[in-house]
Amino acid sequence: MLPTFDDVESAARQLVGAANETLVASSRTVNRRTGADVFFKCENLQRAGAFKFRGAYNALSRLSRDERRRGVVTFSSGNHAQAIALAGQVLDIPRVIVMPSDAPAVKRLATEAYGGEVVLYDRDREDREAIGRRLAEERGLALIPPYDHPHIIAGQGTAARELFVEAGGLDFLFVPCGGGGLLSGSAIAAGALSPGCRVIGVEPAAGDDATRSFRMKTLQKVHNPKTVADGARTPSLGSLTFPLVLEHVSDMTTVDDPALLRTMFFLWERLKLVVEPTGALGAAAVLEGTTSLRGARVGVILSGGNVDLRQVPEWLRSV
Repeated sequence: MLPTFDDVESAARQLVGAANETLVASSRTVNRRTGADVFFKCENLQRAGAFKFRGAYNALSRLSRDERRRGVVTFSSGNHAQAIALAGQVLDIPRVIVMPSDAPAVKRLATEAYGGEVVLYDRDREDREAIGRRLAEERGLALIPPYDHPHIIAGQGTAARELFVEAGGLDFLFVPCGGGGLLSGSAIAAGALSPGCRVIGVEPAAGDDATRSFRMKTLQKVHNPKTVADGARTPSLGSLTFPLVLEHVSDMTTVDDPALLRTMFFLWERLKLVVEPTGALGAAAVLEGTTSLRGARVGVILSGGNVDLRQVPEWLRSV
């Protein structure tokens, strides 16, 4: 069944004392540049460095005693991997994480440090979901996908819920989009707490499958898109997130990698917020002027801050 705002509220109660209630930041410089009042929800300051901990903890904490004993398996390029590893550590649940061999080293090392068993695969030649399903069957593990799961979606929606509670009603909410879990949950929260708020999903231009799906009303896919936004290299929206996006999201837009990196470095330098490329997708749409925002109250979810600093010299050369 598709999650509702009641599920987001239930997730918020489940996360009390487990997840951080992250900072909502603002910047006079950003407001002057956009002509809007902009509120940044800093999920880069969440446990494990991204919003993903919300959904991971919500899902794992609802497993039965037998499921907890047997453990879980997931697949992720990094942030969901870390979140499942940390949530499993907190809840004492064994966890296996299928990660691409080219995942950022900082994310793989953190996943291992949180006690996750990492299984690497070749993104170009192997199917991570097939590997996950095989491990689940062979080891009797519960499969917890990174976005297409009702408890994951509801947990991610608590980030936007907190933003609306603190900042009040908004005219726009810009949300990074990979598989659509954060976007779906955020849009559900917006519909309940700020009716009339236009929720805009933001993808990297090279991985625009959700944008095409939204426009065409049929599920579109992309294979291994080449983008610095590694957290948004998902092949498509899911069977749950796609209908939720169609029902609750107002529009989709994309930003190219140079704009994404410019925005990321701007957030580092001017707001003193360490955000990863994927985490800066929503901010890039706002600062690059993809939508007219003058006079509006605007929310932006900064979805993560797990930066592989060894990539920075290459990124600087491409800006």
